[in-house]
Order: sequence, then structure tokens, then C-alpha cells
Amino acid sequence: MKRPVLAFIVGLFTWVIVISFINRMLRLSLVGYAAAEPLLTFTLGMMAARLSMAAVTLLIADAAVGLVAPTNNRVPWILGAVLLIVFIPIHVRLWNALPIWYHLTFLIPLAPLTALGARLAGRTGASGQSTQSATSR
Repeated sequence: MKRPVLAFIVGLFTWVIVISFINRMLRLSLVGYAAAEPLLTFTLGMMAARLSMAAVTLLIADAAVGLVAPTNNRVPWILGAVLLIVFIPIHVRLWNALPIWYHLTFLIPLAPLTALGARLAGRTGASGQSTQSATSR
């Protein structure tokens, strides 16, 4: 019971740290991004960068979940569901500010990406061996 709770906390913490870091890098490296962010006046490239940031962050956060609790398949889905519950009201509030494809591209893959990240992390351990084959010995 402790390991799944710890995995959830680690995943959420990792998500916050990674999203903050990548968003800071976008502000520093994409011309006009820092000015566009508060007004939500993103170019197509900026929206693509934000969606990529979201996907990469989810994969990394759930890889952390998979490393902490590799045999628990529910924790990544729970984390994805929690993030979805948090983000739905935000996207509803911002519905008219951004194109519908942006909202759908962000929200629909949210939970499946979390499970994918955990599966990818669970397949290889620190030694590079499959954790399934390493535990079956």
C-alpha cells in the first residue's frame, strides 16, 4: 500500500518539476512566447511546443511512477485521471481562447500517455534488463 502512494506522490512531484522546467525553457528560447503566454495568443508553433511539453512531461512523470511501483498498473491511470480532473475545468474556462483541436489534443491522450510512460519505465530497469526477465530468475 505504501509503494503505490509513494509512486503517485513521486509522479505528481516529477510532473510539477518537469513541466515548470520545460515551460521556463520555452519562455527563454521561443521568441514571443513569454509575451503570448499570459494573453494566450500563441502561434501554431507555440501551441505545438506546449502540447509536446505536456506529452513529454507526462511520459517522464509516469516513468517515475513506473520506477517506484513497476508492478502496479493502476497508479499511472489514477495519476492520469487526477490530472484530467484538474485540467478539464481549466480547459472549459479557456475553451474560447484556444482552438478546439488544441483542447482535444491535450485532454484525450492525457490518461493513456500516463499509462504508456509507466509501461516504458517498467520494461527496463537501471541495468537495462527487462524487469520482467530480471524478476523471473
